[in-house]
Amino acid sequence: MPAQGNFIDRLQLSHPIIQAPLAGGGDTPELVAAVCNAGALGFIGAAYLDPRQIQQAASSVRAKTSRPFGINLFAPQPAPDLNTAEVDVALKHLAPYFSELGLPAPSLPANPHNGFAEQFAAALESGASVFSFTFGLIPADAMKALHLRGVFVAGTATTVDEAVALERAGVDAVVTQGSEAGGHRGTFSGDFDKAMVGTISLVPQVVDAVSVPVVASGGIMDGRGIAAALALGASAVQMGTAFLTCHESGVPEAYQEAILHAREDQTHVTRAFSGRPARGIANRFMNEIEATGSAAPILPFPLQNALTRPLRTAAAKLGRTEFLSLWAGQGVRLTRRQPAADLIARLAQETEAAITSLTQKLPHSDHKSGIART
Repeated sequence: MPAQGNFIDRLQLSHPIIQAPLAGGGDTPELVAAVCNAGALGFIGAAYLDPRQIQQAASSVRAKTSRPFGINLFAPQPAPDLNTAEVDVALKHLAPYFSELGLPAPSLPANPHNGFAEQFAAALESGASVFSFTFGLIPADAMKALHLRGVFVAGTATTVDEAVALERAGVDAVVTQGSEAGGHRGTFSGDFDKAMVGTISLVPQVVDAVSVPVVASGGIMDGRGIAAALALGASAVQMGTAFLTCHESGVPEAYQEAILHAREDQTHVTRAFSGRPARGIANRFMNEIEATGSAAPILPFPLQNALTRPLRTAAAKLGRTEFLSLWAGQGVRLTRRQPAADLIARLAQETEAAITSLTQKLPHSDHKSGIART
């Protein structure tokens, strides 16, 4: 697979492929290490982990690979406004779902999210070679601390303006998140709906707007997608959905089966599970919560996420996919069940084949003028 200059060299990668952070348990240490050992970059999605869990995850990855790996956190978020009346209505509306799974009535945890400062301190000591973040910008002192350690830093953008803001903040690379991407939207500047820009449109515009390397993500599932991203100017790709069905993935079997049998028109962007827009396979819970409109208020992130967590945890144990947040991108038809190492090898072969095929299809160029002959 073609190398992408200093970006790939600095991260010691054999392939311009990054396994997206899969916060919530999808990126097990086994998956992260397998990706790294195959010559790509594996990531620990640490956003929902406390400092002790971050240390344990990093230690487990390091025990399984000597290659560089990454760690990801959510950028610090302002405390959401609490409306007592809306919280009461939300709890009342969710109660029947909890009862259906034999759970106690829902309640709002006192502290639904780990503090960034504590998580960041653990991430800084994790031994990760790459630190990435999403949902905004990290504090200037955090950026400085990372660079003093020689850590490669990447931030997530869904628009050109966000990419420019990230570069000004000091990132070493920008991860462009196209609208096709599964999971939470990384939008942090402007309207979520207006930031739903497709990967093929977003990547070249960001490449033209910033001087740092650009990583393409969103809907990329095979070597054809990787070749297209490289042609658009990306230095690498970041893929999430493709890794969820790997043998080393930590998501429930029912979740993997749902992805393997889903169609491209079955994913939907919703706030129902977490309070923040995220793309996943549509199911009963998503449809019913959204059908109620304002009659059943969806609390802001991370409150809604904490509120629905017991429901999702129980559903995972019972194989009840109608209550799971089935985060997945629009390329679901292209998923396969295989070991991570086999996936990386297949992606590398497919990328080479796609580039070779494209080269053969192009008209021969005039050697002297460089203009294609007809």
